[in-house]
Amino acid sequence: MILVSLWRKRWSSTPEWPCEEFMLRGLFITGTDTGVGKTVVAAALMHRYREKLKLRYWKPIQTGIEQDDDTATVRTLGECSDEEILDSGVRLNRPLSPHLAAKLAGQRIMVEQVYGILNAHDDPRASWIIEGAGGVLVPINESEQIVDLAHKLGLPVLVVVSTRLGTINHTLLTIEALRRRALIIVGIVMVGEPDSHNRQAIESHGAVSVLGEMPKFPEINAKNIREWALAELDTDNTLADHLRLAHHARHGFK
Repeated sequence: MILVSLWRKRWSSTPEWPCEEFMLRGLFITGTDTGVGKTVVAAALMHRYREKLKLRYWKPIQTGIEQDDDTATVRTLGECSDEEILDSGVRLNRPLSPHLAAKLAGQRIMVEQVYGILNAHDDPRASWIIEGAGGVLVPINESEQIVDLAHKLGLPVLVVVSTRLGTINHTLLTIEALRRRALIIVGIVMVGEPDSHNRQAIESHGAVSVLGEMPKFPEINAKNIREWALAELDTDNTLADHLRLAHHARHGFK
């Protein structure tokens, strides 16, 4: 949800700081890599919490749109209505990093531009499930990365990771990058064959909780995703509390 507050911050007379402050409900989903399972987890979240909250899904930046449409995937796997999907954003044809796909298309992506798309679709009742592109340090232009968009939105972050060899290092590096920017990490979802040793190491060294372990499904379809989400995802309702809270979007600093 984006709300315009009626009060002004004491520094709002400074030109680079807007006079109005926006607030937003929801989660930002990132991962340790592209293809790690962020989109399927986003669909699972739609199943898990739509009975409790008005949810909306948004993919701000999508590359390789002709081969890989995450919004369409969430619509199908999450059994989403049109009202639950915001299908506006940066859409680029080449399946490359956003900064390069945009450059080759003669465009330049900027955090403020992307944030403006969400602001233009104000929904005062919604809790947003916002999915990033690739990992947190993926560049979107010569000076901004996906993590800067997450920081701008000001939402707590859910990190999707694999269970394969190497995930401990990738996950801890992602956690470090998020915490350096003072972003709240609400938890981890692991995707793949269960590995208790990797889970224990991530929780211990990363000081985070694993909120779900998504297995390899014999078939990835809405039924399997729904059944897993309702039975196994965030059984303590940790994410529900964060989805209900409004957070300030950030202005003018990194």
